[in-house]
Amino acid sequence: MRHRVGHRKLGRVTPHRIATLRSLASALFEREHIRTTLVKAKELRPFAERLITLARREDGRLHARRLVLRDIREPGVVKKLFDSLGPRYATRPGGYTRILRLGPRSGDGAEMAVLELLGSEYQPKKKEEKGKKKEAGAPRAKDEKDPKPERTSRTGKSVGGKARRAKAEKAAD
Repeated sequence: MRHRVGHRKLGRVTPHRIATLRSLASALFEREHIRTTLVKAKELRPFAERLITLARREDGRLHARRLVLRDIREPGVVKKLFDSLGPRYATRPGGYTRILRLGPRSGDGAEMAVLELLGSEYQPKKKEEKGKKKEAGAPRAKDEKDPKPERTSRTGKSVGGKARRAKAEKAAD
């Protein structure tokens, strides 16, 4: 029985497991979504949410920042966590992450998942308006193609086919 057993071991010794969680949390805060195994995502979720809760603190921010720096060693990531992610979740009472299952990995069959921060969902880029043209070069009709340059041999004679030359002459007339 597993009564009162807190965490998954992830097949690692304790220092390696903690280092794995720290690096995954750092990547999550930096990119706002990561792709990992489902078991690692489930184990990372409370670890990361605890750090976000520390970043939400308004009073005693120095102590909270030092507590986060114990686990996240990259100053840029900690700055992002306190400056943008903490205020983003200031009114939310927990539940800052989402796990989306992706199915089995083709190599070893491990169940894969995406762990993402709420509010950082995929936003497809809006298509440019149809009226806009490319700035480089003149606008072209849809059926118009680039004329193929004629190749020449060492003697200076063209190597292209008769049909291509005939089309080029006909288009020139």
